[in-house]
Amino acid sequence: MSTALAENADKIKSIVCYILELEPDEVMLDSSFVHDHGVDSMGAIELLAALEREFDVEIEPEQLARMTTLAGVQTVLAEVAGW
Repeated sequence: MSTALAENADKIKSIVCYILELEPDEVMLDSSFVHDHGVDSMGAIELLAALEREFDVEIEPEQLARMTTLAGVQTVLAEVAGW
């Protein structure tokens, strides 16, 4: 994990939990937003928009398929933010 990603990991998790209405202790790096937490496509789009705003990045909608876990979100953000 890069230093920038490590520095932002808590913020990323907080945004995920807030937008998806989950408790922090429910969200593990590899827990599936859809299968473990019942997140629908609207929740995924809301999460994408919130992350773009917070980190001032543009995430292509095609990347949503990779953003199904906290680890996936972190990976995509690290790529688009250049961390």
